[in-house]
Amino acid sequence: MNKSSQVNTEIHYPLVEALPEIGSTIELAPGVRWLRMRLPFALDHINLWLLRDVFEGVEGWTIVDCGISNDETQAAWEQIFATQLDGLPIVRVIVTHMHPDHIGLAQWLCEKWQVPMWISMTDYLTAQWLSHKEGGASVGARAGGGGSADHFQKHGLSAPEDLEKIRARSSYYSNMVPGVPRQYRRIIDNEKICIGGHEWQVIMGFGHAPEHASLFCSALGVLISGDMLLPRISTNVSVYDADPDADPLGLYLSSLDRYLPLPDDTLVLPSHGKPFTGMKPRIAQLKAHHDDRLAETIGACHLPATAREIVPVLFKRELDIHQMTFAMGEAIAHLNYLLRRGVLHRQLCEDGVLRFSVA
Repeated sequence: MNKSSQVNTEIHYPLVEALPEIGSTIELAPGVRWLRMRLPFALDHINLWLLRDVFEGVEGWTIVDCGISNDETQAAWEQIFATQLDGLPIVRVIVTHMHPDHIGLAQWLCEKWQVPMWISMTDYLTAQWLSHKEGGASVGARAGGGGSADHFQKHGLSAPEDLEKIRARSSYYSNMVPGVPRQYRRIIDNEKICIGGHEWQVIMGFGHAPEHASLFCSALGVLISGDMLLPRISTNVSVYDADPDADPLGLYLSSLDRYLPLPDDTLVLPSHGKPFTGMKPRIAQLKAHHDDRLAETIGACHLPATAREIVPVLFKRELDIHQMTFAMGEAIAHLNYLLRRGVLHRQLCEDGVLRFSVA
């Protein structure tokens, strides 16, 4: 994920610097509670949500997103259960998308409370596929392994130590998502889900994940945006080895338009960063950010260039191997976007490497 190059003063953080402590919550609207879990990455936290609910006649709480599967996150959830639920049970789990920090503990949570998981079909099947180590599946920065190494090598990543490290990440996804529930309830675009007596509209977005579900409640003026709208960083949009000619950036940018009809004063609850208002200025900022990156990509391709050569154009800082996999995926996404629109040509050269040049 890239830091945005601009600061938009129209974005407002109603809670200022307030953050929930691990194992505690902050109420943001009636029946909407915010909690945070740690992540072992440079992006060191994820926001999760509790929604007061009555599901199939049982009073309790719906969880939205789960955290990765590890002992620390389980312990934090146990503290939440002991102190933050007002003595009520969890009644269902909703997962916005299949990335490990969102679905990792879904199986444990659903089994512990004997409740269903609600998620889009595409993301459920992708998570199920990737969580099986023996499947040999790899989806770029999300899974690692041989497929990703070959994919990035074809795009100019040639350092043997980098390729070796990426091949060693074959269990990257399954370590954080050891399994998913055997059954799920599919959610679809524009579906209305009743949660706690309020109607929440599903808004599907694409590009960051296969089929990412955001949830909007008009009555509360709240949007649970997941990773589609983040306040201070741009969502990672990557091309993975299983779908090497994909155009996730085009999908992501068009998905942003789906949020424009929402009211200007909507409180956005992102998966990373702090709750904010100013959704429309933020969308404009994100589009401008990618316009800038696309212009830089075109400028770098006046002579034939690989995705690896584009990485330092888009990411002007040192990258570890985890960050490099994201950066390579995102560089390819920008190149594929321009290729699809006839701005760039692509050639498979004699050395087996793909190079892009201005059309």
